[in-house]
Amino acid sequence: MRIFDPHIHMTSRTTDDYEAMYAAGVRAVVEPSFWLGQPRTSPASFFDYFDSLLGWEPFRAAQYGIAHHCTLALNPKEAGDPRCTPVLDALPRYLVKDNVVAVGEIGYDSMTPAEDTALAAQLQMAADQGLPALVHTPHRDKLAGLRRTLDVVRESALPVERVLIDHLNETTVKEAKDSGAWLGFSVYPDTKMDEERMVAVLRAYGPEQVLVNSAADWGKSDPLKTRKVADLMLAEGFTEDDVDRVLWRNPVAFYGLSGRLNLDVTAPEATHEGNSILRGQPRDAPTPDTADAAGA
Repeated sequence: MRIFDPHIHMTSRTTDDYEAMYAAGVRAVVEPSFWLGQPRTSPASFFDYFDSLLGWEPFRAAQYGIAHHCTLALNPKEAGDPRCTPVLDALPRYLVKDNVVAVGEIGYDSMTPAEDTALAAQLQMAADQGLPALVHTPHRDKLAGLRRTLDVVRESALPVERVLIDHLNETTVKEAKDSGAWLGFSVYPDTKMDEERMVAVLRAYGPEQVLVNSAADWGKSDPLKTRKVADLMLAEGFTEDDVDRVLWRNPVAFYGLSGRLNLDVTAPEATHEGNSILRGQPRDAPTPDTADAAGA
């Protein structure tokens, strides 16, 4: 089984997670930029974060045979903070990077006028750069948030067919599907969707243009939820082809709209900017004392 997790915040995960994900069949991920829990206080902190998504995280992922891409944006949670909004001016120079496969996460958190402005501006950037867009629907008032999102998308230069509407659930899936957008579902241990609800949605609406993600972040989350959904799909009578469509071909098709998706994993260099994922010398490596004794 091959799995592509199309939305996972690996910055907050450990190398043990990468190892477990590979063992579960994960071979590719997309990491959207988002807020880090602690509010940022300047654009410079965003730029360091963007650089890590373009360099350090692909390096870490490649150590475990996983292709890593990212989406970049000023996220909805911080779009209303005047300390952060200058990020919008600098964002275009990041969106030209090869590893960026969409603009995101953009969308709504509290549905404020500032969020309207940031969403519209970044949809235009996606259109200008020939990129698709990953849109975050709010955790509160989800149906109202979806409708407001779709209104802004329809007014933009970006076709709705190049938009992935994420964090959907049973209350929003029909209108999102009817819009022609791609459909994203985040599966969590205690919130958002769970495996059983996800399979029920797939049974009701079919697997076309559906992407399932773990969105695993710094809160209570599970980077193996994609595999758990796949296993339950098979147990509930879906075919292996259905599973491959939802867990692999659909995310490949959506992010492939960028023209930048590269799923080949090449052997990484030993270090990234002088740093490795190791902490100290491997246990089986010779120490200076043992090396001297061996050569004596």
